[in-house]
Amino acid sequence: MADSMKKLGFGTMRLPLLDEGDQKSIDLAQFSEMVDRFLERGFLYFDTAYPYHEEQSEIAVRKCLVERHGRDDFWLADKMPLFQVNKAEDYERIFKEQLEKCGVEYFDYYLLHNLGSDRYGKTLELGGFEFISRMKREGYIRKMGFSFHDSAELLERILTEHPEVDFVQLQINYLDWESPVAQSRLCYETATRHGKPVVVMEPVKGGTLATLPERAMQVLREAEARPAGADVASDLKHSPASYAVRYAASLENVFMVLSGMSNLAQLDDNTSYMQEFVPLSDKEQAALLQVTDIMNETIDIPCTSCRYCMEECPMNIHIPAYFGLYNLYSVTGKKTNMYYQRYSMDHGKASECIRCGKCERICPQHIPIREQLVRFAKLYE
Repeated sequence: MADSMKKLGFGTMRLPLLDEGDQKSIDLAQFSEMVDRFLERGFLYFDTAYPYHEEQSEIAVRKCLVERHGRDDFWLADKMPLFQVNKAEDYERIFKEQLEKCGVEYFDYYLLHNLGSDRYGKTLELGGFEFISRMKREGYIRKMGFSFHDSAELLERILTEHPEVDFVQLQINYLDWESPVAQSRLCYETATRHGKPVVVMEPVKGGTLATLPERAMQVLREAEARPAGADVASDLKHSPASYAVRYAASLENVFMVLSGMSNLAQLDDNTSYMQEFVPLSDKEQAALLQVTDIMNETIDIPCTSCRYCMEECPMNIHIPAYFGLYNLYSVTGKKTNMYYQRYSMDHGKASECIRCGKCERICPQHIPIREQLVRFAKLYE
């Protein structure tokens, strides 16, 4: 990994659109201008994937980046869509298609996309790691890794069984750092312990950390010693999103932070503070802890993940994980169906509760667990 490389990467998951209701209607003129500014300011890293923008992102990258700039002027990352791999031969077919769609002869970074408990076994069976290793040996991949949304325990297993990978891509942001669901800190520490550099995705949590409650904004104003009174982000010296991106970039083992930029204004903001990156100060770190507390005050279920309930549950329902997902929804207003799918693979679903009450009798927080599982099932099932 190049130590001198700027830490901001251009994620092409949320490109500008001509029609907000049509993910395929990418505004190629604006995207081209964004690409030009990004490169002019010394940034190199672009990240795409097969399914982004209903399979049009890779084509847009070819038109706006690859066909307009020299191959040595940028680094391109792409991903193998594991959900579309049903037999070993699919790896070769899809990879060749991606090279053609992007218009390149090799990828600087290549990942097994969204590797988790629901895909790891199948990837092992069909030879996914062997395939990307062969592509690297043959010169079609410079660095190989995988993106990951799952438990630190599974990440530990994967990295132990596959030390050949060069890097991992993790969801890291200050709201998820201690989350029992996303496990950002635990996953980061696992990757670091295995000596794998980290690419960060979702540093702004899908835009959640770009627009903060007024109380949180006031904390940032005080950290900046800005005058009180205004209630818009513009009275801050730095945008709320900038704190989130810098938080991730300040981690020592992070070499790249991806930001899915949707317009020129977002690109100008991101490049302004990442061109000469300065890690967060102790004062700024403390402010983000306060912001996290404020965001978490909207948490609905006071579960501490002690897991006592799981010791008693005859249906093996992962109650703490499901309550963690419900609380994330309370904070962000967004469901994370992927995590529920993965947790329920090896545990009972919320709707499978038989209402025996054993969990409630042992819960230190006296949570009405049966009632809350019904609420969760209505939301997620």
